[in-house]
Amino acid sequence: MLKLLPKLFVKTISSNAKQLQNKIIVRNASQAMSDHYKKELNEIKNAGLYKKERVILSPQNSAINIINNNAKVLNFCANNYLGLSDNKHLIDAAKHGLESHGLGLSSVRFICGTQDIHLKLEQKISQFHEKEAAILYCSCFDANGGIFEALLTEEDAIISDKLNHASIIDGIRLSRAKRYLYEHLNLDDLETKLKDAKKNSRFRLVVTDGCFSMDGDIAPLKEIVDLANKYECKVMIDECHATGFLGKTGRGTEEYCNVKVDIINSTLGKALGGATGGYTTATQEIVDMLRQRSRPYLFSNALAPCLVQSSIACFDMIMKDTSLRDKLQANIKRFRDSMTKNGFKLMGDYNHPIAPVMLGDAKLAQIFAEDMLKEGIYVIGFSFPVVPKGQARIRVQLSAGHSFEQIDKCVEAFRVVGIKHGILKK
Repeated sequence: MLKLLPKLFVKTISSNAKQLQNKIIVRNASQAMSDHYKKELNEIKNAGLYKKERVILSPQNSAINIINNNAKVLNFCANNYLGLSDNKHLIDAAKHGLESHGLGLSSVRFICGTQDIHLKLEQKISQFHEKEAAILYCSCFDANGGIFEALLTEEDAIISDKLNHASIIDGIRLSRAKRYLYEHLNLDDLETKLKDAKKNSRFRLVVTDGCFSMDGDIAPLKEIVDLANKYECKVMIDECHATGFLGKTGRGTEEYCNVKVDIINSTLGKALGGATGGYTTATQEIVDMLRQRSRPYLFSNALAPCLVQSSIACFDMIMKDTSLRDKLQANIKRFRDSMTKNGFKLMGDYNHPIAPVMLGDAKLAQIFAEDMLKEGIYVIGFSFPVVPKGQARIRVQLSAGHSFEQIDKCVEAFRVVGIKHGILKK
C-alpha cells in the first residue's frame, strides 16, 4: 500500500498541473478576445463613430428630460412622427388591454398564444392597407427576417435595392433564393437585374423600402410596379417610415405614389404609437403560408395585449381623422423652408419628416450634435457605417407633436452652431 502512494501522489500533481495549464490557456484566450475588442472600440472612438446612448427620464415627446441635464430639451430625432408615443387615449387603451387580457401569453401564437384581440388587430391592419389579410410579429425586423425564407426557395429570385434596411438584408441572407442587388432607386439597373432573374428563376420578388430612413427619399413605386408587371414578378415594400402619415390619408407609399403592391411589411413602433410590434399584410395565401413557415412568428411569444389594444385604438384614430398627418406636413414645410433659406443642404423628399442635414465629416457630425444639445436641441449625428463614408449628417425627424415655436428654435440652433463650425457665414 505504501508503495502505491508515490504513484498516486505524482498522478495527482500531474492532474492538477494540467488543470492549471488549461485555466491559463482559457484565461489567455479570454484576455486576447477582450484586448481585441478594446482595440476595436478605441479605433471606433478615434474615428468619431462611437455611438453613445443618451438616457431619457420622461415619456417620448417633442420635449423630453434626459439624464445629466437640468432642463427639458427639444427632441428632433425620434420616429414619433404623429406625436402619439405619450398619447393619453392610446395609454388608456393599453391599460385596458392589461386589465382585460393580462401581461402576456407566455407562449407562441400557434400553441396557446392567440387572443381575440390579435385577430382584431390583424383585421384592422389589412383593412387600413386594403389587403386580404395580415400577420403580427414582435417587430418589423422579425417580419423582414421571416418572410423570404418562408416564401421563396433556390428556384426563386429576390431583387433588392442596394440601400434597403438591415433587416431586409438579413432576411434575404436567410433565404436560399438567388439574390440581385440594384443600385439605389436606379430603374435602369433594376430592369437589367429583372431581365437576368427572369432567365434563371421560377418566382421573382422586388423588395424596396417605401421611404429610406437615412436619406428620407421615397422609392419610385409606380415605375417599380410597372417593371415588375413587365417581368412577371411581385413587389414588397417596407413601410416603417411611411405608415400612418405619408399620402393624403396616411396609408403610406402606395397612396403617395398612387399604386398598389403585393406585400407590405411595417411597424407599430414608429408613427403608430411608438411601442413595438410589426406585421406583414398581403393576400390570404401569403399570410397563411407565413403562419405555417415563418420562424420569427412560430418561435416568438405573441405580441403583448397592452400593445395590441393600443394599436387597435391607433388605427381607429388615424382612419377617422387626418389632422395629425396634416399638422406633420405643415411642420415639415416650415422646417425645410427655413433651413434651406439659412443655407443648409438637406436631403430627402420634401414631403417626408426625415430631413437629413448634410455635414460630410463624421467627427464634425458628432461634435455638431453635442453643440446642438447645449442649445437645447436633441439630435444625433449619423456617419459610416450607418451611412456611406463622406455623407455624415444630422438626421432631423419632424413630428406632429412639434409646435412652430419649437421648430423655429431648432432652426435657430442650427444657424448658431453652423456659424460656429464655419458651415454658414455670419
